[in-house]
Amino acid sequence: MGPVITALEELQAIERDLFQIRRRKTARTRAVTAQKARIEKHRLERDSLQQAAVERRKKADDLELTLRQNEEHIDKLRQALNAAKTNKEYAALLTQINTQKADNAKHEEQALKILAEVDGLKTQIAEGDALIRQEEAKLEEIHANSAEEIRKLDAMLADLQAKRAAAAAALPDTVLILFERLSQQYDGEALAKVEISGRKPPYTYTCGGCFMSLNAEHANALRTRDEVRQCDNCQRILYIDPSEG
Repeated sequence: MGPVITALEELQAIERDLFQIRRRKTARTRAVTAQKARIEKHRLERDSLQQAAVERRKKADDLELTLRQNEEHIDKLRQALNAAKTNKEYAALLTQINTQKADNAKHEEQALKILAEVDGLKTQIAEGDALIRQEEAKLEEIHANSAEEIRKLDAMLADLQAKRAAAAAALPDTVLILFERLSQQYDGEALAKVEISGRKPPYTYTCGGCFMSLNAEHANALRTRDEVRQCDNCQRILYIDPSEG
């Protein structure tokens, strides 16, 4: 192989490492974002429970107010009962008192049930608060670990980018532009090895990138000339392993 293909292979190795490090850095950033989203979800759930507790507490308060008002009304009815002048009037007042007491019993039962629900919601809210604190502590840990890891990755990136610049300088501009376009398209894998099959001629050739068949012309050209050859299917830049050439 000539200097162009050799430089492309060197650049390919660096680009592959760069892609892996960038992916690791992105994963670290996403871990922080995902943890923040998890905490926000728990907070929304906790706020929903809190709102439900407030509404149920208000309902219980309204029932307790109704009970007090009804008790006041019953007291007035009792006073009227004591002052009743006829049996008919007495019976009517007694019926009202009994009806009011029955209503109060229902209201009291409903209020107690709602208060029990409020207690249950408070327990869930406390559990939610504890979970949020745990997740926030985990976020701090992820932040710390990610910051340290990102610092290391940034140092590695700077070193590799310097090496990449040096390797890229050995390539013609047109070849470098082609390499960069293919590298972006194939996640850092701009080159593809020509796979050779068969024990003796005529050999068969396939692209190591897309695994489609290649014409023998590509292999013959790469063996004899220092030129850029591309797969007819995926357009990756082809190269041959010297030991197989």
